[in-house]
Amino acid sequence: MTVTDLDMLEIALVGVGKIARDQHIPAIAANGAMRVAATVSRTGGIEGVENHASLPMLLHARPDISAVSLCMPPQARYVYAAEAILAGRHVMLEKPPGATVSEVLALKDLAAEKGVTLFATWHSRHAAGVAAAKAWLADKAIARVRIDWKEDVRHWHPGQDWIWEPGGLGVFDPGINALSILTEILPAPVRLTSADLTFPENRAQPIAADLRFAGADGLAVEAEFDWRQTGPQTWDITAETDAGTLRLSEGGAKLAIDDAPQRVAGLGEYPDLYRRFAELIAQGESDVDVAPLLHVADAFLTGRRLATEPFHD
Repeated sequence: MTVTDLDMLEIALVGVGKIARDQHIPAIAANGAMRVAATVSRTGGIEGVENHASLPMLLHARPDISAVSLCMPPQARYVYAAEAILAGRHVMLEKPPGATVSEVLALKDLAAEKGVTLFATWHSRHAAGVAAAKAWLADKAIARVRIDWKEDVRHWHPGQDWIWEPGGLGVFDPGINALSILTEILPAPVRLTSADLTFPENRAQPIAADLRFAGADGLAVEAEFDWRQTGPQTWDITAETDAGTLRLSEGGAKLAIDDAPQRVAGLGEYPDLYRRFAELIAQGESDVDVAPLLHVADAFLTGRRLATEPFHD
């Protein structure tokens, strides 16, 4: 069954902050098979849409809403997701899907027990060039992969203190997007071998990270994440293979082989996420991949901590 075969899917948005307004609301509005039926927000929600002060209030008042999309920071996501699943609602999780690996796996088990869909999203996997990159790399011998993921935190997360607190991930909030692409396009998994994590003296989460991975047949992967880049932003992945060099740029939106641009197309990251969510619900399935989050957890477990000057917005 496809999205077009479904009745209108009514979705409740929980957390109406920057990511919801920038991405989720427009993506749902562009999909003719679904609509935002209600919100849970302390800031008033969306004009013209009923808002509830808490998720339990919404679940009680609107038993007709079958799906919930959670857009709040990851530290609070487990409790909200568990409440929705226990109430028999399908749940979509903004990335990262939780503050810990174990809570995401617990939600996966709970969703299976209750017979509802759980979709742990990785929006960068839905960038236009990612599927084509995966297909091209499938039969290649890959020698090296280089990731450069550098952006300005003041631009993308202004005044969002939660991201610097435990569970907020710091620079891994954008960096995990790169890891979600890496784990999607490589034909075989890699393992983290070492990491350097740079923490501002006044923050609990890193502002930069250098990671090194190893894979089969001598594959080496290096990743550099940095939240201090001003000017042009950098979201690039380069893979050197026996058949040439593949390059994903602009967060996976563009693909080139040996510097020759490749034709790619797609709905857009968030529109495709909601298409996939509806598809999973129709098929009675879940999609919960914790591989990117496992790499982040390994970096925190084994990484060397480096100190840098305090960071202030």
